[in-house]
Amino acid sequence: MAFRTRVFGAAALAAALAGCAGEGDLVIDQGVGITAVLSSCPAVGIPDYTGDVTVFRTAGSPTVDNLDMTASMTNLRSSCDESGERVYSEATFDVNARRADVSGARTVTLPYFVTVLRGGSAVVTKRVGQVTLNFADGQERASASAKAGSFVDRAAATLPADIREKITRRRRPGDVDAALDPLSAPEVRTAIQRTSFDMLIGFQLTEDQLAYNATR
Repeated sequence: MAFRTRVFGAAALAAALAGCAGEGDLVIDQGVGITAVLSSCPAVGIPDYTGDVTVFRTAGSPTVDNLDMTASMTNLRSSCDESGERVYSEATFDVNARRADVSGARTVTLPYFVTVLRGGSAVVTKRVGQVTLNFADGQERASASAKAGSFVDRAAATLPADIREKITRRRRPGDVDAALDPLSAPEVRTAIQRTSFDMLIGFQLTEDQLAYNATR
C-alpha cells in the first residue's frame, strides 16, 4: 500500500511524538508553561490508526466470527546520534499478537513502515520492514521485537543562525519587541517547520485494514 502524504500529514498532528532535550538542544521557555525543544533529532511516534492490525479469515467480512488475528505495537523507544553530518535515529518496539484459532504451531510475518517526514507532511523517505511472530501449538498469544532506523541531514535539520538569534536574543523591558513572542514571527515559524523532522512507524496496512482502524 502506498501511504498517502495527506494521511501522514493529518496523523502527524495527532501522533504521540516522543523526544527529550539533551546537551546542545535549544530550549525555548516563554514563561507560560510551554516549552519547545529544537533538536537535530527527529521526533518519533506511531501515526493514528497504524499501530494496530486486524486480520480476518475472509476478506470483506469484518465480523467477530471471521476474526483471525490482532496485533498491536507497544513500548516504542528511540535513540539518536547527532554527532555526525547525518543524524541517525533508531527506534525499537514490541508487537503483541493474539489469534482466534490456537490449534497448531503458526508463524505470522507482519510488514511495518518507517517514514521520515519534513515539516509535518513532506515524505522524505519510506522503508518497509517485517516482524515475525511465532505461535506455539495451543498458544493464543505471541510477541516479538523489531527496530527501525533513519538518517536526516544535519544541515537540513538545523535552524539558520539568524533565526536562532531572533529566538534566543535577550529582550529587556522597554525594547520595541519586548512583549512579542519571537516564535510568532512568520519567518521564524517557517524556518522551524522547514527544519522539523518526524520519524513515524506503523503497520503497513491495506486500504481495508486502515479503513477498519479508522472506523471501529
